[in-house]
Amino acid sequence: MSLFVDEVVVEVKAGRGGNGKVAFRREAHVEFGGPFGGNGGNGGNIYFVGDEGKNTLIDLKYNRHIRAQHGANGEIKGMHGANAEHTYVRVPLGTIVYDEKNNLIGEVLYHGQELLVAKGGKGGRGNIAFATNKNQAPDFAEQGDPGQTFRAKVELQVLADVGLLGYPSVGKSTLISSISNAKAKIAPYPFTTLSPQLGMVRVDEDEFVVADLPGLIEYAHLGVGLGIQFLKHVERCRVLLHIVSMESEDPYKDYLTINNELVQYDEALKDRVQIVVANKMDTEDAEEKLKEFESKLNGIKVFPISALNREGLMALKYEIIRVLKTIPKFEPKQITKVYEFNENKDSDFVITKGDDGIFDITGEKVFILFNRTDFNNESAVKRFARQLRGIGIDEALREAGVQNGDIVRIFSYEFEYLE
Repeated sequence: MSLFVDEVVVEVKAGRGGNGKVAFRREAHVEFGGPFGGNGGNGGNIYFVGDEGKNTLIDLKYNRHIRAQHGANGEIKGMHGANAEHTYVRVPLGTIVYDEKNNLIGEVLYHGQELLVAKGGKGGRGNIAFATNKNQAPDFAEQGDPGQTFRAKVELQVLADVGLLGYPSVGKSTLISSISNAKAKIAPYPFTTLSPQLGMVRVDEDEFVVADLPGLIEYAHLGVGLGIQFLKHVERCRVLLHIVSMESEDPYKDYLTINNELVQYDEALKDRVQIVVANKMDTEDAEEKLKEFESKLNGIKVFPISALNREGLMALKYEIIRVLKTIPKFEPKQITKVYEFNENKDSDFVITKGDDGIFDITGEKVFILFNRTDFNNESAVKRFARQLRGIGIDEALREAGVQNGDIVRIFSYEFEYLE
């Protein structure tokens, strides 16, 4: 039996773009030479791909560093470097991905669905791309952009059509074993189900996926018992099969307590469609308890069953099919953050002065320009200085009080400021 893992943190590192090439055309019998260095290839992206055959994140637990390949460097004779192949990681349906600031990246709900988790860096341009009428022989090129690197929080919320809801030992495991192909562990003690069990149920030409989830108890929304582990999986079930045991001393109290836990965890769950099931109808006084239970539900239909004796199951399955046909499937949550550098961003840079008297320049656009510059190439460094002036850094430094001879630092590059 494989270990169930529904939350893991992994480091994702997309591929870096290849560097552009500085080269010149010098061939016999060629009248005109000129720049002839090709562009670098783009770095590989990292995608998560939905796989309906998986039901746990255990693969990520033992592979916490996911890296994509780098783009190839540009070459002479104007040859561009190859784009790197993308990296695809197969994950179970219901996988949700957040960045290290807990911003939602996206989620995977369908088999074969591809979710872009980390974007590869753009390839740098070779010197052939910088040739102009004014500068017909540029002797510099761009370096490739780094790929996105961060720690991603990956969470699994079991994706099922029907979730079994109720106290421990109300017969959820017995029911899923009776109506589906799932082989759940069954025993007469609390918390038998320690992790979600999925089963496929077929009714004539229709089918649905049912999930037996960890048992719920009072104060589960505060983390008591296996509460949080249960409740986060409930969110992804289209229909809740609320099972109440007729063996209980007070079935109606159990029913109210469980519903209260749902609302305390997420108020939106109060509107989730429920089918109420009275299980263990084979026990003593079950009929009397059922009548009393139904009288308190204000007309809510109750389906009496005995999961152990397989009684009343066909009527219940037909009702589930009928209800499911009226409820649309979940759509992916909206992505709240798009992982792309914005080269036209209004706030290009930030200038701060440290206790050591050094002026630090940071910012997203400066970061892009910095990483594209080959600081071993004098022409590239001069171009970098022109780019900084172009976005207003010189003027901003003067406003910040910089003086001749002060040290200015841009990430790992330091220089002396001179008017």
